[in-house]
Amino acid sequence: MSSRVPTPFDLLSSGLLLVNHRREVMEVNLAAEDLFGSSAVVLRGTPLARLLAEPGRIGDLLVDAEQHEYRSRRLQVTWWPPGRPPTDLDTVVRLVNEGEVWVSIELREQDIALRIDREERQGALLQMNQSLLRNLGHEVKNPLGGIRGAAQLLDAELPTAALREYTQVIIKESDRLQSLVDQMLAPVRQAVERQPVNIHEVLERVRQLVLLEFPQGIGIRRDYDTSLPEILGDTEQLIQVVLNVTRNAAQALSEYGPNPVHAHAPCTITFQTRAVRQVTLHRRRHRLALQLRILDNGPGIPEPLRKEIFFPLVSGNPKGTGLGLTIAQTIVNQHGGLIECVSSPAGCEFQITLPLSPGELR
Repeated sequence: MSSRVPTPFDLLSSGLLLVNHRREVMEVNLAAEDLFGSSAVVLRGTPLARLLAEPGRIGDLLVDAEQHEYRSRRLQVTWWPPGRPPTDLDTVVRLVNEGEVWVSIELREQDIALRIDREERQGALLQMNQSLLRNLGHEVKNPLGGIRGAAQLLDAELPTAALREYTQVIIKESDRLQSLVDQMLAPVRQAVERQPVNIHEVLERVRQLVLLEFPQGIGIRRDYDTSLPEILGDTEQLIQVVLNVTRNAAQALSEYGPNPVHAHAPCTITFQTRAVRQVTLHRRRHRLALQLRILDNGPGIPEPLRKEIFFPLVSGNPKGTGLGLTIAQTIVNQHGGLIECVSSPAGCEFQITLPLSPGELR
């Protein structure tokens, strides 16, 4: 919309209006230009009332701001951009009162507002998961080392091999638990080593591993957009993300087969890649993003587990550790992306969105 030099405000994914005491627009960011379909040159100096379908509603809030009755207020407001139909936007009014700037008004399309809320919930969940894993790792590793050490000392004192079998069980199980704790903590400890990564090479590596592990009855279909540019990421960590999700799907298909909707179809996992434009991830706006969808025609996720699948130690597989998706979520978040899951009668879909152009606005 505009050829002007981007400002720090343009990093915001939501629209921003700076308003003076005369209730005129002083400045707008690029996202606001897109929302109103007008350039900053046109919008500057415009009375706020001309952009509103119901000027009185927000006018009352501006009076409250002038009287210093609040610092921030959020509401749904119908805006009426010139030459466009009225639009309901999530609106946040904040008192600034610095120099000529009186208030700032932040605008978000409702679907973007819902997405941001969803991201914030996922971010809070991720922080809670990481804190839980750190605490759990600390609480388990300390006594575990003592148990293993005591078992080794006892093993050296026992007179017969038959008795030492029991201490060997303790030592082996201690090592297994130690390995499990290390798996839990690995994504939290490891830094992301960013380098150019071809996502299709990652997918082909995972495809090969899964087909070797499940050689019978499962096919992996490829639906790639080969024009996609490389992303900046950690190759091994991204392989781990895709492998964790795909292995879960393969295990479900191997054990239960396709769901009733696809009762006579072969067990199939699909890798699909696409480019999506103007995506908001973690409150940052990206010109381009990679959308990776991992779909299967299996039985789906049981209803009681759907809201908990990213919690640590939650698994629908009795033999699973319940860490695969928690680790995947941590890695995707470290790459500035988002992982979501939708389960339906037609199967299960994991959607991973990663920025292709970090920090780029348009």
